Amino acid sequence: MLNNIKLNNFGPLTELNWPKLGQINLIIGENGTGKTFLLKALYCTMKTLEEYKRGDDQRRLEDILAEKLYWTFQPEKIGDLVTKGVDATLSCSVTFGNSQLSYKFGKDTVRQIPTIENHVQPRSSNSIFLPAKEVLSLHQIILKSREQDKLFGFDDTYLDLARALRQSPTKGRNYPEFANSRESLEDILGGRIEYDEKAGRWQFKKGNQKFSIGVTAEGIKKIAILDTLLGNRYLDTKSIIFIDEPEAALHPTAVCQLLDIVAMLAGSGIQFFLASHSYFVVKKLFLIAQKEGISIPVISADGNQWETADLKDGMPENTIIDESIRLYKEEVELALK
Repeated sequence: MLNNIKLNNFGPLTELNWPKLGQINLIIGENGTGKTFLLKALYCTMKTLEEYKRGDDQRRLEDILAEKLYWTFQPEKIGDLVTKGVDATLSCSVTFGNSQLSYKFGKDTVRQIPTIENHVQPRSSNSIFLPAKEVLSLHQIILKSREQDKLFGFDDTYLDLARALRQSPTKGRNYPEFANSRESLEDILGGRIEYDEKAGRWQFKKGNQKFSIGVTAEGIKKIAILDTLLGNRYLDTKSIIFIDEPEAALHPTAVCQLLDIVAMLAGSGIQFFLASHSYFVVKKLFLIAQKEGISIPVISADGNQWETADLKDGMPENTIIDESIRLYKEEVELALK
């Protein structure tokens, strides 16, 4: 499990220190504050540890990391990730368990990271990034664009997800820890997505009926991806899941149901990082923290500053919360006129 994160001069993240992480971690802030940037920075770090020394892969750790940063953020050179206008290096340090990985590089770095120190053992588990946009209807396009054409456009979060979905389901071999979560997911979906090998496309199966993925609701596709990754055993109890805008394309009721499942999976060992600007997400996770008595660390952007809090201790101060309070006050004032 990731325990601590420290970033300096990493794009819009000039200084960020997030200690005492939990099984569920929330990033909140307005558009453009760097929420997705933070998720991707963490994702690159974890995928590097997972690809390092896996199977017969002989690549050096620093080469894997440089490649991951390049294809995830897609700059001309990875030195472009250094915060603009500062005369300092980009640095990243994460603590995983009791071990640490850290690296740094400057604005002139092209594709080779000069300084890296790692004490974390290679991982056999898989992390995954679930983007705000759905990928099922673009599955084959993503694979062709990256694997054959080698083009920028779909970054590594999309490619890794497309590859993970390509893994065949293992009937009858689900992890017992995920049984209840998968039942809850199927209740929300009312069915399940399947890949038609002959047609080369995804479809949604509800009872005896099959529907093209193109006419399937966006929210269903998003939740179905999580169910599929649990079903094909790509994810296990030591995986880390990064979700960008879990509320995207979902009805508030479905958002709450999804977060209940997130809490259930977190109880089984999976660690989550969620980036959101939804009051529903913040409020629901607050209620989960209060009801279950669990720590849900939250980091929120206030301009260029990042503040940490814990939903176990109450709702954090943030513009998302402030705006909901302002709307409530406005409603009260109208009612009193």
